[in-house]
Order: sequence, then structure tokens, then C-alpha cells
Amino acid sequence: MKYYNTKEAVFTDRPNRFIANCIVDGKSEVCHVINTGRMKELTVSGARAIVCERDGKNRKTKYDLIALEKDGQLINIDSQAPNRLALEILPRVFEDITFVKPEYKYHNSRFDIYLEAAGKKIFAEVKGVTLKDGNTARFPDAPTERGLKHVKELIDSIGEGYEAYIFLIIKMKGVDRFSPNRATHPEFAEALVEAEKAGVKIMAFDCVVTEDEIYCDEEVTVELYG
Repeated sequence: MKYYNTKEAVFTDRPNRFIANCIVDGKSEVCHVINTGRMKELTVSGARAIVCERDGKNRKTKYDLIALEKDGQLINIDSQAPNRLALEILPRVFEDITFVKPEYKYHNSRFDIYLEAAGKKIFAEVKGVTLKDGNTARFPDAPTERGLKHVKELIDSIGEGYEAYIFLIIKMKGVDRFSPNRATHPEFAEALVEAEKAGVKIMAFDCVVTEDEIYCDEEVTVELYG
């Protein structure tokens, strides 16, 4: 996945979930944050940032904030990227794909991806991961009732004859495993355990992140009790 019109910047502060102030070309600019997560470990004053200049008459900001650097490593924070990346890796996971539809309605919710492959009907939910704890990637960085609901509905879908997957897109390199963030949302962590027992397949992939690109790289071990 490529970005265009990117620039290096310096993050200064984040007044609310939707905007951040950054120094771009020596000037303070209000940037749109495409991620409502807390990201407290990343939004540190003085951090190197990557912004993307956007066109649009109805935009209130000139730039999107797409990446922040921590410990010398860029971490992509664009919450729209994981679903696109998951679509790109589907051929790595499934054979004989005959149909793919993003944002598929299921009962009272929408799953990120519905696909048909090798005669099977499959739902997939995608989660973007930006929290790094040593060599472990963790999710979520804040309680996620919506995420909890989706995991439970994936479990229900198996009882109706579907296969179900959770793709954890870790938007950085430098980790060798994924574990749920029990300290932040223990109910979500337990839901993942229940999902795996019910037959939901949980897969994690790290990403190569540069100033103008992100792509999924290697599969990472999932340890639900780590």
C-alpha cells in the first residue's frame, strides 16, 4: 500500500482524538489523525512523524498523520490501512478464491470481509495493532466493546456453517509474537480464547513500514495467554 505526497514532520501534541499538531516544513500544522485509539506510547511530543498531504475542498486539515516513530522505528497509525492490507494477503491464506466482499452485513453487524474459497463461506475481522510491549504486539490499547461484539459474532457464525478468521495486522516490524492486552480489556482477551476454542482461526502478520509505504511481511506467532 503506497502513500503519496508524504513529508517528515515533528509531532507536538494531540488536542483530541481526531487532530494532532505537527511541525511541517518549519510551520505548525493541524493534522487529521486517522485513528481514534489512545496511542499514548506513540503520541509523545518531539516524536518524528510522517504526514500525507491531501487535496479536498471540504477538508478542514491539509495533512493526515499516518506514522509516528518510537525507539527508532516507524509505526503506521492509519486505521484505514489494515482492511486494505488484509485484502492484499488473502491469496496467501486461501486457495481458489472465487468471491470477496468487504463490509459484509451479518445479522446486526458488519464483518470486515466475506469471501468464498474452495467451496467454503468465510468471514474475517481485521484489527490493526500499534501497541508494542517489548517483543510482543498487543491489542487493544483501550477497551473495545465493538471488537468484543465482533469476536462473539464470529463464534456464532461458525454455528451457522461459516468459517471464521481474525487477522491481526501489526503495523510495524520488531515483534515476534502477538498477545491480547489483558490488562486493558480482559473480556476481549477471554473472548479471543473462546473464539479459538470454537474454531475461529486467529492469524497475525507484521508489516514493513516506510515513509511512503506499508505492506504485510511475515506471519507472527499468536499466544493468547502471553
